[in-house]
Amino acid sequence: MTESSGIGTIGLDRQTIIFDSTEHMVQSLGANDEALKIIESAYPEANLHVRGNELSISGPAAVVELTLRLVNEVRILARSQTKVTPQLLEQLITMLRDQSAQRPAEVLTQNILSTRGRTIRPKTLNQKNYVDAIDENTIVFGIGPAGTGKTYLAMAKAVQALQQKEVNRIILTRPAVEAGERLGFLPGTLSDKIDPYLRPLYDALHDMMDPDSIPRLMAAGTIEVAPLAYMRGRTLNDAFIILDEAQNTTPEQMKMFLTRLGFGSKMVVTGDVTQVDLPGGTASGLRIVHDILGDIDDVAFSELHASDVVRHSLVSSIVTAYSEWDESRRASSAGPARGAAAGRGPAK
Repeated sequence: MTESSGIGTIGLDRQTIIFDSTEHMVQSLGANDEALKIIESAYPEANLHVRGNELSISGPAAVVELTLRLVNEVRILARSQTKVTPQLLEQLITMLRDQSAQRPAEVLTQNILSTRGRTIRPKTLNQKNYVDAIDENTIVFGIGPAGTGKTYLAMAKAVQALQQKEVNRIILTRPAVEAGERLGFLPGTLSDKIDPYLRPLYDALHDMMDPDSIPRLMAAGTIEVAPLAYMRGRTLNDAFIILDEAQNTTPEQMKMFLTRLGFGSKMVVTGDVTQVDLPGGTASGLRIVHDILGDIDDVAFSELHASDVVRHSLVSSIVTAYSEWDESRRASSAGPARGAAAGRGPAK
């Protein structure tokens, strides 16, 4: 419940939120009011006061309204048994600042998969748009930096589609391109050498399915994890197909992969165009595919950004810092060339 009252000064307001119970208040604000500290830090002009099961918010009207919206979103999430963490609060604050038409609680309570005592769901608006694009299109490109959930969410949608019998199998693939190390120096057989490149896909599978069932499903061909080269010459029907690390495909490999699409299948292509490990001078198929397929129906491109990183909060800062460094490096390298061209006299 929310009660409103003016406080006698133009432009100021006071709102009172009454929680359903002490338990609901603790779920929303934390045992030691951790949430209040984060809210006060985000909106320093708002004055927050707790008394019993009531939270009063006073200050400039616009700030009070924003703070009230945030607390109400937190209450909704707490009622849905979503744990209110500092990271979740930061996400809510960011989403409210973006002034999206969609309520943050609607985004953060959209369940994709419930497995092994945990629920997989989008954690940002861009992630929800990405998941929606997978539902609505046959081919989806998820492009963004590390930690934005592009592969993990695609995997969750694949497992969900398999469980709901929308597809008969899941095919996971990625190019075996060396990222600084030499494949030939790895020990073991060819299969042993390739396995480290596919390990992130296995790890995600183990998060989403009973680990004991995975070998059985793989032996039956229901789940296949293979290097991209193994896709050549095949037609993949009734399958959910994920191409990971697609920035390390050449344009020819990207075309080869996309043309494997068969009837009743769905494809998700994920990658980070800032982390290309191809040999110098080799074009990335992911970098040019939007120019080629951008106008084709049933093909969608979803972009995720540093603000969508859902790993440790430092990862978002690292991604942003590297992006700024790349931009400044490109600007400084382009500067002298522009200056030389500008200073050049007329041709003789």
